[in-house]
Amino acid sequence: MEGMTIDVRGLRKRFGRTLALDGLDLQVREGTVHGFLGPNGAGKSTTIRVLLGLVRPDGGAARLLGGDPWRDAVALHRRLAYVPGDVALWRRLTAGQCLDLLAATGPSLDRSRRAELLERFELDPTRRAGDLSKGNRQKVALVAAFASDVDVLVLDEPTSGLDLLMEEVFQECVRESAHAGTTVLLSSHILGEVEALCDEVTIIRRGRDVTSGTLADLRRHTRTTVRATTREPVEGLAAVDGVADLAIDAAPGHDAASHATRFTVPPAQLAEALAALQHAGLETLVATPPSLDELFLSAYASGSDGTEHDGTEPDRTAGAVA
Repeated sequence: MEGMTIDVRGLRKRFGRTLALDGLDLQVREGTVHGFLGPNGAGKSTTIRVLLGLVRPDGGAARLLGGDPWRDAVALHRRLAYVPGDVALWRRLTAGQCLDLLAATGPSLDRSRRAELLERFELDPTRRAGDLSKGNRQKVALVAAFASDVDVLVLDEPTSGLDLLMEEVFQECVRESAHAGTTVLLSSHILGEVEALCDEVTIIRRGRDVTSGTLADLRRHTRTTVRATTREPVEGLAAVDGVADLAIDAAPGHDAASHATRFTVPPAQLAEALAALQHAGLETLVATPPSLDELFLSAYASGSDGTEHDGTEPDRTAGAVA
C-alpha cells in the first residue's frame, strides 16, 4: 500500500501445535512511530522476525519498504536497524569494536553521530563487551541503531535494563529519528514510553490485532472519567445514555453546600453530561481521558489470559541486523 513502510495482511505462522500468528494485520505509515503492544506470547516477536526475514510465514503477506522480507532480506537489512530486548555481543571485543563490526556487516554508521551518542548514553567504547551489564549492552545496540543511515528502526523492548535517565535519552533519539523521516516500529511493555512517543498503536492478542489507530482514535471508543463540584445536587445524570459509576457526595475541602460528583461517560455523551453539571452550578471540573494502560486493558477485556507462548525463544541477535 502506498505510503506504508510496513504492510502486513492476514499473517499466519504455526510452530508445531502452537498457532503464533492467526491472521495478523499491521500497517505502519512512512515516517511515523508505531507502537506494537501485547503481552508475552501474543505474537509480537514472531511478527518482527517475519519482518526481518528470519522466519518464513505460513500464510498471508508481509511487505517491508515495498519488498518481501524473506526473499529480499539482504537488501532490506541494509535499510533497517534492529534492537532486541536482550542484546548479545562478541564478549572478547570492546564496545567500540562491536560497533565497528556492526557497521561493517550492516548499515553504515555516521562517525560523528556515533561519538555524540556514546557521550549521550554515557557508554565507554573501550570496555570489553563481556564486562558490560545488560543495560550497557543495550546501549551498544542503541548507539548502532541511532547512528545508522537507515529508513526503518525496529525496536523490540529496546530499553530493557536502562535507568530512567537513559530512558529519557532513548526517547529523545526516537523523536530525532522520526523528525528526520525514519519510520519506527516500537514494541514495548512500558506503556508510558509508547504513549509519549507513538503516533499510532496496534494492540495484539493471540496472534491477531484487536485494535489499531491513533491514541485519539482509540480514546473515542472508551470512557472519560469526570470529577466535578457543583453548588446544587446534580440531577438527570443517571438518565444520560452511557453514564456509569455515578457517585454524588459532599465535596471534601469545599463549602458545605458544595456537592462532589464522579462518573464515567463515553466521549459522544460528554457534552450532555456537562450540561447537567452546568445546570447544577458548576464550580470545578476535571475530565480525564483514558490512559494507554486503560486502553490496553480495554482491548483485553474480552478474556485473553495473555499466557500463550509463540513457540520461539527470545531473540538474542545483536544490534543492527545485516
